[in-house]
Amino acid sequence: MDFNGAAVLVTGANRGLGRAFAQEFAKRGAKVYAGARNPASVVDEGVVPVQLDVTDDASVAAAAKELGDVSIVINNAGVLVAGEDVDSIKAEFEVNFYGLVRTTDAFAPVLKANGGGTLVNVLSILSWVGRPAWRGYAASKAAGWSLTKSTREDLREQGTNVIGVHVGFIDTDMTDGIDAPKIAPEDVVSQVLQAIENGDDEVLADDRTRAVKASLAS
Repeated sequence: MDFNGAAVLVTGANRGLGRAFAQEFAKRGAKVYAGARNPASVVDEGVVPVQLDVTDDASVAAAAKELGDVSIVINNAGVLVAGEDVDSIKAEFEVNFYGLVRTTDAFAPVLKANGGGTLVNVLSILSWVGRPAWRGYAASKAAGWSLTKSTREDLREQGTNVIGVHVGFIDTDMTDGIDAPKIAPEDVVSQVLQAIENGDDEVLADDRTRAVKASLAS
């Protein structure tokens, strides 16, 4: 697939993995809409800052109305609160799960109008593995995995490929306080772009994630 000239929306594009996505697509000649709650926080040249709050219905609807040429959506926006109280868990679900629902429902008609395109949901190894300290985050990513599978079935008829991206710790500011092996965001982006080109359904971005997925049956 030639990304040159393609219109791409990346949510949470002002930092971390989202910024790496935006930079790489721009490097390959795509028209990149960099979605962020505060578009002023998008500082890279070659991208178009877009006000987009995935927790707000009106914000998502306005973006879908404005960005009518999008053929690739990267659902990257995510949050790790790591609190054990109900409010913390609600905050994680609001972004990590309901954010996917909002952007999917708003942009599916846009993708259909532009020939089908691709929808990418950035998930986690924690879609399959629970951790007490991150129970809300893990649960939200597990729900996101389930949603991704349902969305794939739902949008197949309109020609939209839906890709689930599972990965362990990525070397971004979100994981600054975690002492564990990490994968570079640029490596994840490279694998995802290859999956888009191949028409794959899933990206398992690192060895640990691949091992966990392989062990699910046991």
